[in-house]
Amino acid sequence: MPHIYIVTDCEFDGPIPGTHSMLSFASVAVSETGQMLGEFEAVLQPLEGAGRDPVTTAFWQAHPQAFAAATENPEPAAEVMARFTAWVKAFRAEPIFAAHPVTLDAPWLDHYLKRFTGRPLFEGPWIADRLFRHPPLCIMSLVAGATGRSPWECDIAHYPREWLGNVPHTHRAIDDARGYANLLHFFLTRREPGGGYRPLLS
Repeated sequence: MPHIYIVTDCEFDGPIPGTHSMLSFASVAVSETGQMLGEFEAVLQPLEGAGRDPVTTAFWQAHPQAFAAATENPEPAAEVMARFTAWVKAFRAEPIFAAHPVTLDAPWLDHYLKRFTGRPLFEGPWIADRLFRHPPLCIMSLVAGATGRSPWECDIAHYPREWLGNVPHTHRAIDDARGYANLLHFFLTRREPGGGYRPLLS
């Protein structure tokens, strides 16, 4: 069975899943060879009883268009997560969750999957019907390993635009997921058959 990467970006109104809410998220499915296979995008209703973080609120006030995209026409989170799991399973592949960095976005998907589907983002290999068949991939760490860059240099501000497919980083979930999917595509297509990556000029 082929493998696919589910490259995901989450937008939220605070730093702590559950205490705060995920406003929206988007995913792009990428094949082992870097081919884009599909997209998923959703806006979620806030969690009952959750609050908004003032620092994050100030960030959104400085990005009103992105905030509008992250909050317009929200759907019940339970419906979104059910639709998301069905979308992932429809590829009939072995999916790998991927994010940049995985430590930022994975906790949100993990919390929402646990709360609304009863299953975590990643389960042990003894669980036969787990949604994601392999451990999550950190695209930031992949870039660091492939380029020899320090982790603090593996950031949108330091990447050549062509690595992101010239997709602007707008803080709209689907735009950012597309950019990170292109980043993953860039490095997947530079892999040598025997391992390692072709040298980069920048």
